[in-house]
Order: sequence, then C-alpha cells, then structure tokens
Amino acid sequence: MKPLTNTDLIKTPLILKITAFTLISITFFYLGKHWSNGGYQQLLFFSTPQNSISISPNNDRSFNITPIVSLNQSDQPLTDQATTISPPPDESPLPDPNRTFGIIDSDGKMSDDFEAGEFDPDIVENWGNGSEIESGSKDSRFRAERYELCPLSMREYIPCLDNVKAIKRLKSTEKGERFERHCPEKGDELNCLVPPPKGYRPPIPWPRSRDEVWYSNVPHSRLVEDKGGQNWISKAKDKFTFPGGGTQFIHGADKYLDQISEMVPDIAFGRHTRVVLDVGCGVASFGAYLLSRDVMTMSIAPKDVHENQIQFALERGVPAMVAAFATHRLPYPSQAFELIHCSRCRINWTRDDGILLLEVNRMLRAGGYFAWAAQPVYKHEQVLEEQWEEMLNLTTRLCWELVKKEGYIAIWQKPLNNSCYLSRDTGAKPHLCDSDDDPDNVWYVDLKACISRLPENGYGANVSMWPSRLHTPPDRLQSIQYESFIARKELLKAENKFWSETIAGYVRAWHWKKFKLRNVMDMKAGFGGFAAALIEQGFDCWVLNVVPVSGSNTLPVLYDRGLLGVMHDWCEPFDTYPRTYDLLHAAGLFSVERKRCNMSTIMLEMDRILRPGGRAYIRDTLDVMDELQQIAKVMGWEATVRDTSEGPHASYRILTCDKRLLRP
Repeated sequence: MKPLTNTDLIKTPLILKITAFTLISITFFYLGKHWSNGGYQQLLFFSTPQNSISISPNNDRSFNITPIVSLNQSDQPLTDQATTISPPPDESPLPDPNRTFGIIDSDGKMSDDFEAGEFDPDIVENWGNGSEIESGSKDSRFRAERYELCPLSMREYIPCLDNVKAIKRLKSTEKGERFERHCPEKGDELNCLVPPPKGYRPPIPWPRSRDEVWYSNVPHSRLVEDKGGQNWISKAKDKFTFPGGGTQFIHGADKYLDQISEMVPDIAFGRHTRVVLDVGCGVASFGAYLLSRDVMTMSIAPKDVHENQIQFALERGVPAMVAAFATHRLPYPSQAFELIHCSRCRINWTRDDGILLLEVNRMLRAGGYFAWAAQPVYKHEQVLEEQWEEMLNLTTRLCWELVKKEGYIAIWQKPLNNSCYLSRDTGAKPHLCDSDDDPDNVWYVDLKACISRLPENGYGANVSMWPSRLHTPPDRLQSIQYESFIARKELLKAENKFWSETIAGYVRAWHWKKFKLRNVMDMKAGFGGFAAALIEQGFDCWVLNVVPVSGSNTLPVLYDRGLLGVMHDWCEPFDTYPRTYDLLHAAGLFSVERKRCNMSTIMLEMDRILRPGGRAYIRDTLDVMDELQQIAKVMGWEATVRDTSEGPHASYRILTCDKRLLRP
C-alpha cells in the first residue's frame, strides 16, 4: 500500500468535513455578533401550556435589559419606560409560598426579628416647591409646575372631616353632625401634596405592627394619657405598644373573644361569622385579634376627642375607617355583618325612637348578633338600670332575642325573616320601612326611623360558611341592580378567573411576594375578584373594596363573599388619614370617572392616602394613560406604562407607580 503524504491526508473526507464545520461555525459567530451590535434584537418567550417558542410581537422594538438583570437584586419595579414584561398565564408552578424573607440570625436561621431602618435613598427626594418638571412621551412632551408640598400642619388632613368653614356653618351639632362628611367646595379642594411628619419611617411590617408602631409616624400621645390605664396603648422609647386591652376588656382581647364564643357558640368565629363591625373601636384591638381567627372586622370611630384612634388602627395594619353614627346611613349595605360589636362606644342607642339602633339593624345580617358591653348591662345604679330597661324595650320591639347576658356583655340575635315584625300589634313602633325603600342605598341618605324589611325570598340570610363562601355565587347576585340579568354567575366566575391569572402573573413577573403589602385598596372592586385572588395567593394583607357610586352597587355581593367593602364617590375625598395604604389598585376607574371628575383630583387623593414607598397599579384604556402618567410625575411618583398580558396591541395598559418620600 502506498503511504499517505501530507497532501493526501488533507484531502480525506473526514478532514474536509471537520474543516468545513469549523469555518461555518466561525462565520455564524461573527454574523451573530454583528447583528447583535447592530441593533437587531429579538425577544423570545415561552407560551404555556403548549410550551412552544414564539417570536414576541415586540421584536421590532428596542429594549434596555439592565433592569431585568438587576431585578433579582432589587424588589423595586422596573423604571425603563421601554421595558415591558407581560405577566404569563397561571399555568406554571408558583413560587414556594413558605419562602421567608428576613435576616440570618446568630444560629444561621432566617428571622424577621429586626428593626425597619430608614427609607431607601432611591425613594427619597428633596422636593422644591414651584420648580418645573418635564414629562410625557418622546413624541409628546410638556412642562408643568410640580405640585407643592402642603404646610406641615396639614400632615393628617382629611378634607371632608376637617372642613372648619363648613362645620362652623352647621345649624346644629347635637346629633353628631360635625363628625359627618362636609367636603370642600369647588375651588377649595386639596391642591398640594400632604407631607409626612418629621422623622417618618417605613412602617413596621405585619404581624409585628399589631403590637407596636413607630411614634414618629403617629406622633400623638394623648391616647396614652387618656387610655393607658385601660391597656389600650403605651409608649416605650420611640414606639407605641398595644397590649391588646380595651375599656371593657383590660385583660386582653383574646380572653374577651373567648368569652363571647363561650356565651354563644353559634357565633363560630372564622366559619359562620366572617365579617364584623366594631363601633367606637378605639385603637382596634378587638379587630386586630379577630384576624387570627379568620375574621375581617371593619373598625370605625369618629374623629372626635380621641383623635388619631383610626390612624393608629391603620398604622397597625388593621382594617379601619373614620365614620360616625349621626344623621346619615353608614356607607355599608344591608345585611353586611354577621356580628356588630359595641364596647363602651359612647352611643345613646335609644335616642330619637332608636334611630341609631335601627341603622345597626339595617346592616346586621338576618340571624346575626349584636354584642353590647357597657355599664347599663352590669351596674345597678338607678340611671343605668333605667337605660338597660329602655334598651330591653327597644330591642323587644325590634324583634331581637336576648340570647345571653353574662358579666358585662349582653348579646342579642336578629330574626331570620319578617314574620315577627308582621305579627306585632297595629301601630307598633318602629314601623316597617316602605316597600319601595332600598336598604342598600347609602350614599348621603338620611337615617330612617323604620325597620328595614328582609327579602321575602330569604336572600342574605343563607350564606355559606367561610372559606367556601368566597367562591360560592351568593343569592343576592341575582337581586342587585346590574346591567346583566341572565349570566351573573358566569360573570362572577369569569372575573375571579381573570384576576386569579393576572395576580399569579404579577407574582411571577413583578415579584409581588417581595412587596410589603398589608393595607390594600381596590378602588373599583366589581365583585371582589382582585381581593379574592390576593387571598388565593396567600398574601398576608386585607383589601378594602370600594364600589363607586357611578356604577352598579355590588356591595351586597362583596359582603356575602366574606369581603369588606364601602360605597364612595371618587369625585370627593375618602374618609381616611393620610399615609394609610400600601397598595392602591384601580382597574377601569379613570376612563369612567373622567366624565364626572377631574383626574388630577383623584390622583391627588391617591397620593394623600398612599404611604411613601407604597405603590399604585392603574389598569385602564390607552386614551387616559398619557395624562395619568404626567400627573403622577408632577406628584413626584415614579411612573411607568407597561403592556398587559394581551400584548402591545391591546387597548389597555398598566401604569405602575411608586410613591417616593418627599422632603421640603
């Protein structure tokens, strides 16, 4: 055989193939590098459940991927306006719900026992009043003056409750009129940014906030002086602490709740009783301790001599609102609460033919309970005994049954239907309300000295046990005034599915589980699908579901599902203290309300009630996004418009906003 020469070796088929493959690989490497540097960038994404790879519809747009790379090191939302992350559908595995964020202790274990520090410098800005800001998109820029900071004296300003001019004009205040809403007239509306108090700090996270809050965030010590001996509140160094007591339960709310459960086992906290109203709540320890029993409590109190009690409640992370029993219906629907509680709430229930207790009766679910802890229940002084007899007489005429009286607590039960009312003597008072009275009509409606009728079909009386009631379409879904008459159950289920998938996408794409969410408001709640999705995802937060007066009144459905809700007109300010919510969610709100309200007015109100470091997510039509983004920027918010999961050609966008801490 002839030996191979070097030339023959090179000509063999194997060597030729290896050489060709190497040359082709080098060619593609340099071509790819050239295209990458030349600006041709194409995103690929997986679409579940098929797990196929598709070309993104954004393949002809430029993207700055730096925020995506840094997202793992920061839980701040992306700020590059060109960046779009579309939340994927809810089919992929969810993050481990048991994962904990905190610090490593000396034993190498994860711990949340640490002090919250100062604000991240990235969300703090020195805010010079009167300076201009440039905003808008690349194709449409504008210059406008930034909103000024309000005087420091307005740091706890509630516009409709602090309207001194309107209160001075009241003809009478003997029935509590000064504690009701008196909103500023046109031209006197809030037009500045309410500042935080000096030394304001990031709130202590839940559940530690149940027991302690920063003094600098609510710098008022009057309650300590007035109620410290009753175990309401005390001050220790730079914090307020809450021992869990109250005027009638100085030994702690837990023991008090145990006593109520033993007195009436059918109350069944967390199963039969899911939604409670606490009247004259103080610092809301009653509601705070019910949370561990799977009960949502709306804690209410007026802005009276015990100022800031509701502010303390919200700083603790407990659901609360400023509200008063006076001359108007409260903004909650009929048959809303399984239990209404009053512990030394300083309300004369028998005045004016019992008109205030009749309001309790309207809001109390059929078969629900009223618990009264007060001196007339257990003291034997003549005046107090007379008050007890008056209460017994009134509750008997209301057909309430005194189920149990023990110690200083008395508990009544409301009837399940109208049969007792109809069997009373002719002319008995209070009489039944007219058949055309709508007990769910609550916005600026005067109190009525009549008994609200219960539905003849029993709607509202038979709700499922918690937690199944969250996803069980309630009977009153069929009786509310709504634009759809035939497919309401399907609409509720569709809303649930939409928000379940959307929130699951937010968790994966925008790392919502890293957000410190406790106090949440859904500004246009519908059937409560957003709140239900947060519960499904295991967020340790509560949601106040707001039903705007401009739409259908879905409040009865919300309460029948075991959620908290309230009626409100977004053309007016909301009755809460500044800096009380961590997240404001508004889906489809502005495209509806701009026909009635100034969008700047709503955005300024959102800024007032949102905490520094808090977030707002606004999902709405394209035609309002530019203006909303511009308003957000002149308020000092970090605002970015993002695509929805439907992609860049959808008619909706999401405006994600971060509120910064503004300093003069």
